[in-house]
Amino acid sequence: MRRSAAETREHVLTVAHDLFYWHGVRAVGIDRVAREAGVAPTTLYRLFASKDDLVAAYVEHNGHGYQQWFTEATRADGRHPRERILALFDALIDQVQPDQCRGCPFLMTLAEFPDRELPAHRNAVAVKRWVRDRFRELTDALAAVSPIADPSALADQLTVTLEGVYASVQAHRADWPARQARAMAELLLDAHRA
Repeated sequence: MRRSAAETREHVLTVAHDLFYWHGVRAVGIDRVAREAGVAPTTLYRLFASKDDLVAAYVEHNGHGYQQWFTEATRADGRHPRERILALFDALIDQVQPDQCRGCPFLMTLAEFPDRELPAHRNAVAVKRWVRDRFRELTDALAAVSPIADPSALADQLTVTLEGVYASVQAHRADWPARQARAMAELLLDAHRA
């Protein structure tokens, strides 16, 4: 059965994700992506003009998935904003299990592509900015129902707490960084009560 161009693109991105995330972007060549995706290199280059374009699309694709996960974990479904924030850290415990997580793909991309002009770098920064903005929305929602001294500072601290889990999970290979982050989030929420 032949795939449409859109289906082929999605398939290549799925294969690229598995290769880039688990082995590193620079360690995986475009020929390997094409081979493991079962497409000709010319097909891959019709979909992505260069490896840089493929990497940028990989980061963007991961970003959409991560944003969906974050949004679902913190959805406004009648829960108190504090509960929504803590629910994210509860969901994080499951997300960072060793069989599915070796760290943050956006941090790894930033480490491999430090040039701020590259689309992959810009896409990774955009996801990080989005996360911080969502935390700010959550802390603003919390401040609307509970006095908070500084919602912006709380958002920054929650963002750094979340980032710490992704930065340490590969070294520790267990969920304890996420469990500690959940406890730290509770302490931060309590400390910021006005």
